[in-house]
Amino acid sequence: MSVKLSLQKGDITKIAVDAIVNAANTSLLGGGGVDGAIHRAAGKVLLEECIKIRNKQGGCKTGQAVYTIAGNLPAKYVIHTVGSVWQNGTHGERELLENCYENTLKIAQELQLKSISFPNISTGVYKFPKEEAAEIALNSVNKFVKQSNNLILEEIIFVCFDEENFKIYERMMSRIF
Repeated sequence: MSVKLSLQKGDITKIAVDAIVNAANTSLLGGGGVDGAIHRAAGKVLLEECIKIRNKQGGCKTGQAVYTIAGNLPAKYVIHTVGSVWQNGTHGERELLENCYENTLKIAQELQLKSISFPNISTGVYKFPKEEAAEIALNSVNKFVKQSNNLILEEIIFVCFDEENFKIYERMMSRIF
């Protein structure tokens, strides 16, 4: 079975998929950008779920992922992953961002999800260079799909909120896929 990979420009909180990915912070308690938008759209149940995870394991480390129910979102789940803060590329930022995609997709497999949507992880306040982040995202997903046995996922959507990221992904997708 092949996985359909697609690109959309828009608001990830409006995408009806099994799971949307949240570019979370380590506290899981919401923040700015996509994280804040997801928390606002999902309602208080999402925050309550995140508090339970934080109380149990102390949040979520950079490169790791956890999941919650999606509250008021059209998705079933939110998979929260903590992207890396760009520090000139000398502190393992690339590997940590790759881990975000890999760990998120592992959770999607465990939950037997058929569809998932990703935002542009780490490219906002974490200042990861957008071109490099897009290349890591697309290559990480491509690698996971190719190496997975019994892949349940049928659709992976990259959702770009702005035109700049959309154009970057559009150009890179044609090159990588």
